[in-house]
Amino acid sequence: MFEQLVTSINGVLWSAPLVIFIVAVGVYFSIRTRFLQIRHIKEMVRLVFSGKSSNEGVSSFQALAMSLSGRIGVGNIAGTATGIAFGGPGSVFWMWVITFIGSSAAFVESTLAQIYKEKQDGEYRGGPAFYIEKGLGWKWFGVIFAIATLLAMAVLMPGIQANSIAEGMKNAFGINNSITGLVVILLMGLIIFGGVKRIARVAELVVPFMALGYLLLALTIIAINFERIPEVFGLIFKSAFGAEEMFGGILGSTIMWGVKRGLYANEAGQGTGAHPAAAAEVSHPAKQGLVQSFSIYLDVFLVVTSTALMILFTNSYNTVNEKTGEFLVENLKGVESGPAYTQAAVDTIIPGFGSAFVAIALFFFAFTTIFAYYYIAETNLAYLVKGKNRKPAMFLLKLILLGSVFYGAVKTAELAWAMGDIGLGIMVWLNLIAIVLLFKPANIALKDYEEQLKKGLDPEFNSTKLGIKNADFWANGYQKSEKEESKRVAN
Repeated sequence: MFEQLVTSINGVLWSAPLVIFIVAVGVYFSIRTRFLQIRHIKEMVRLVFSGKSSNEGVSSFQALAMSLSGRIGVGNIAGTATGIAFGGPGSVFWMWVITFIGSSAAFVESTLAQIYKEKQDGEYRGGPAFYIEKGLGWKWFGVIFAIATLLAMAVLMPGIQANSIAEGMKNAFGINNSITGLVVILLMGLIIFGGVKRIARVAELVVPFMALGYLLLALTIIAINFERIPEVFGLIFKSAFGAEEMFGGILGSTIMWGVKRGLYANEAGQGTGAHPAAAAEVSHPAKQGLVQSFSIYLDVFLVVTSTALMILFTNSYNTVNEKTGEFLVENLKGVESGPAYTQAAVDTIIPGFGSAFVAIALFFFAFTTIFAYYYIAETNLAYLVKGKNRKPAMFLLKLILLGSVFYGAVKTAELAWAMGDIGLGIMVWLNLIAIVLLFKPANIALKDYEEQLKKGLDPEFNSTKLGIKNADFWANGYQKSEKEESKRVAN
């Protein structure tokens, strides 16, 4: 009875209207911002490497790495394969399209997170719950978002990621799930008990390393199959529009699976990336908005695309017509869609290495995703709990998350996936409604940033001059961090 209820709620939250809503919001923001995702690419790259951390906030690059650690997870391996399994090679094209469109939504939510951020206990905090309350004046709305986020990020989702790590290690190296679980919670404890700065430093080191290694392997596979480049890219583009005879009958599935998997990977508009965006030390909210906008390009155009190309260049996939259950392509007999596709692709160049590679990749991808979950959960707990109760509440949160990780490593259930999706689904709906209603202050910030750039200035934000209410952090303009101010006085 309970499982049926969870499944029904999940079906409503993650139905076609949500996909349509996300796409519509992305298109609307793209048009209203005059396609900032094209106009400001050069500025995005410059900002990624120009920001510096402070006593209160992390650098733009660290915030980018934190958000990428959450985006680059198990879904980048398993989700991409599933998209190809049910949507064919053309689904990859629609993943690219939805990422391009979603980049504007990532800008809006991350800029809002900066506009309405707070300084709590010497650290910057912000995200959807904060801008919902301050921007819309709906505290109850923010509380619902924060509770849903806590449930999803601290209780349900970490165990699912941990299970992927444990199963990968068991399949590749024969390591018992309990041992893997203990190692993971030990490493995780060392990071999350060190605070946001330690989380940022780990993300800054690990995320580029894991993404680069994954990309290099994909490039190796492409180089070995160099003569197939025109064929594979031709297959992707033709299949995307139903022009490839083999996949012409599943065009609807091609588009839908590409959009769904693209949204799942880039998370634009879902509110998750807004949390680390608020932690950045920047002189203008639009700076971090542009950095976060660029982050979903890195996620999908590098990691997701690497997975897809490894699979397609080696023909390591099956494609099924969902309606009839008939195989359109069956290159891997008896192999289910998911990490096994990537494993088979790697085995074509290094026989027997596929399972080990996938296990290591899953470890890095899932591990960094878990500590991104923790940071998001911590931020929402900081929103809900004030004063002297915050410290014990934070300690309890750490213990709950570590318990969820270990439990998930040794035992997980489909019900946990469904309940986790309910938490995420509530987050998405609430956040999308909020950022549509709060587009005006984000757009004001973008225009102000562009005007200052034209004058050759390093843009600084003043919410009072721009008429944005309740943006208390910026009410008197940009206040340099304590570290920067002490350096200025010393000089």
